[in-house]
Amino acid sequence: MSANGQQTFASLYLQQVLSDFEGIKKLGDKAMAQLNDETINYTPDAESNSIAIIVKHMHGNMLSRWTDFLTTDGEKPNRQRDEEFEGGLPSLAELLRLWEEGWGLVLSTIEGLTEADVLRTVTIRGEPHSVLQAIQRQISHYGYHVGQIVYAAKLIRSSEWNTLSIPKRKPSV
Repeated sequence: MSANGQQTFASLYLQQVLSDFEGIKKLGDKAMAQLNDETINYTPDAESNSIAIIVKHMHGNMLSRWTDFLTTDGEKPNRQRDEEFEGGLPSLAELLRLWEEGWGLVLSTIEGLTEADVLRTVTIRGEPHSVLQAIQRQISHYGYHVGQIVYAAKLIRSSEWNTLSIPKRKPSV
């Protein structure tokens, strides 16, 4: 808030970012709620990633980017990115554990940011980014992958899919 009680751009931005991340997570939550242990590792072909692989990748990215967000490079030296794309996960419960752990870190980090932090500089892979740029980069990245999760879950569930938004109109009888 500014001295006159008006919200600043930075405070509005941080509120919007939190809402955007929560919305992205909610779409993934609803899609994965329609899955089971047998469906999380499904791939239509050898070049595709399963939902389990996408969640493993997002989890690795989230831990790397958001741990010590303001003070260390967003690409942590202990991250094994290539391994995120290998193997599946043993259960939906393990997938959801990784999902919640990653999102917990993202959301708590955003909640802890101050207005003054928005224009600070952070690094990702040695390249400087404003906090605003780094956040926008992750909103885009996570939105992309959650879109993949939703699409894959919809393919898996087929006619049993429960829509996540406004259902298609059905003809009047």
